[in-house]
Amino acid sequence: MTRRPGGGARTASAVPYLFLAPAMTLFTLFMAIPIAYTAYLSLRRTKVSGLGLGKNSRREVFAGLDNYAATLSDGELWAGWLRVLGYGLLVLTVMLGLALLFALLLDSAHVRLARFSRIALFLPYAVPGVAATLLWGFLYLPSLSPFRQVLDVDLLGSDAVVFSMANVAVWGGVGFNMLVLYTALRAVPRTYYEAARIDGASEIQIALRIKIPILLPAIILTTVFSIIATIQVFTEPTTLRPLTNTISSTWSPLMKVYRDAFVTGDLYSAAATSIVIAAISLILSFGFLRVVRDRAFGEG
Repeated sequence: MTRRPGGGARTASAVPYLFLAPAMTLFTLFMAIPIAYTAYLSLRRTKVSGLGLGKNSRREVFAGLDNYAATLSDGELWAGWLRVLGYGLLVLTVMLGLALLFALLLDSAHVRLARFSRIALFLPYAVPGVAATLLWGFLYLPSLSPFRQVLDVDLLGSDAVVFSMANVAVWGGVGFNMLVLYTALRAVPRTYYEAARIDGASEIQIALRIKIPILLPAIILTTVFSIIATIQVFTEPTTLRPLTNTISSTWSPLMKVYRDAFVTGDLYSAAATSIVIAAISLILSFGFLRVVRDRAFGEG
């Protein structure tokens, strides 16, 4: 039996696409199509004729960019972004700072109980967000909180509720980010540190001059993921909201999307707001990557 010239090459070139097919199918079904449908809904609106009581009195019509114009001029949405900005600065600074500190401590030459410490730090990340928020929420309640007597402050009051929500996010996120940074550190050859110790460097100098510069790509990665997660904050304020009257139904942008879509029933406005949130998330994430790349790696 004779083979066609180039038949084996064509078969070999098709193999990668066969492996990619399941992932691409899932991506198309559960990501691309929903995003496209959301974009379609964002360009529609409901037109009411008469009193809106007849069978055909409500119909879907093309709205152009009207939903986007209404979204971009919505004061509630931008107030939510300001709240999330303050919340995000607090969470990112504390969470990533602690994650880096714990990763460096666990990678130290003199650390004890390293395996137990890693598990103990990572365990909060394994707790579902709703369960973790409820757990902390009951600890925040003035009638139950052990912190009320010590701190003499209402942790669900208007002055402290942002810090209370940030505490939940930090408690759950430090372990994951620590594990990413620690794994990156364990991939560094030990000879680097041994050479530095022979030259008389202390553990602090090794951490500042060797470990942190090597960790820079991993730090950037965890920061980008944390920025995206912070922009999408929803679980903490939504779960704590029944426990206090200081959290509005539009406290965060995603909470406003939920209210518009499932409380007021305005799916078209919610779709436009979702697209705007996604666009802002991309701008912030890629903007951060660009700034860091230019400054840290000297690329134009």
